[in-house]
Amino acid sequence: MNRWRARVFLVFLVLALFPSRSPAPLVYRPGEGWTYESPSGKEAAWRKLRAKDQLAVAQKAFDDKDYSLALKAARRVVTIWPLSDYAADGQFLVGQCYEARRQDEKAFKAYDQLLGKYPKIATATEIQRRQFQIANRFLAGEWFKLLGFIPFFPSMDKTAEMYEKIVRFGPYGPYGPPSQMNVGAAREKEKDLPLAVKAYELAADRYAAQPAVASEALFKEGMAYDKQARKADYDQSISDQATSTFNDFIALYPDDPRVADARKVIASLVVEKARGNFAIAQFYEKTKRFDGSPNYDGALIYYNEVLVKGAGSALADKARQRIAAIKQRQTNK
Repeated sequence: MNRWRARVFLVFLVLALFPSRSPAPLVYRPGEGWTYESPSGKEAAWRKLRAKDQLAVAQKAFDDKDYSLALKAARRVVTIWPLSDYAADGQFLVGQCYEARRQDEKAFKAYDQLLGKYPKIATATEIQRRQFQIANRFLAGEWFKLLGFIPFFPSMDKTAEMYEKIVRFGPYGPYGPPSQMNVGAAREKEKDLPLAVKAYELAADRYAAQPAVASEALFKEGMAYDKQARKADYDQSISDQATSTFNDFIALYPDDPRVADARKVIASLVVEKARGNFAIAQFYEKTKRFDGSPNYDGALIYYNEVLVKGAGSALADKARQRIAAIKQRQTNK
């Protein structure tokens, strides 16, 4: 039995080592990945020996809407001839193929790599236009894809990062200002108001020489502060920042049609600040000192703030009543 096994093993060993030609439908090439090639070799006809010819194959396949072949051929141009005059056009075609296949995230990355390697390319503005449109689709709610194919989730954080990349490449180009504004819009959708404020503030400062952009940015910065102020009962500094931002807006752009809206927000912030001070006063009134006695002094300070800064508000009467009640308790002690 052992002798039989030894013979079988010897036969397999000879077959394994014996040189032979066998068809290999799947072929792996570095930089190109796995490709199918039949024994006849017909499927390999798309592979050319010159960059110019390879790009021509890619372009024809793209024009024929054979995006799979176009992508393979274009990537081969970039991989095999990275220093040729055709590499940039090949990379551009890679991005276009991904767009056509609705793989927007991969398309954006391909365009970003293209601009990173060829920043002075003649089609830079067109490439940024495509990136801006892709980012806009994600801002509108398009889902990012797992492994590039499976719709997984929308992400305003990743969308903001896309716009930031557009800005970094061309801060003063045609897509720089709108991209910076959309960083703020994405942060607002993400409900990260502090980052939205920073994005709008940067836009207002950077594009001060472009009144249409700067005024919009300053107004939206104030509105983002206002949204924060309405959620921050115990941080009154945010209301002050919102008021200051709107006052700057009114001073810098007095003829802007949104000035009336800014004044209304400032008036509402007075009421909001009174509400915040009232909430802080209630907090102090309910808390105890280290010795166990009520913290009436702190409460009185903030109830008086309501009287001073919210003099016309409905909360002023309530604050007055609370002050009287606290003083009565202090007198009865």
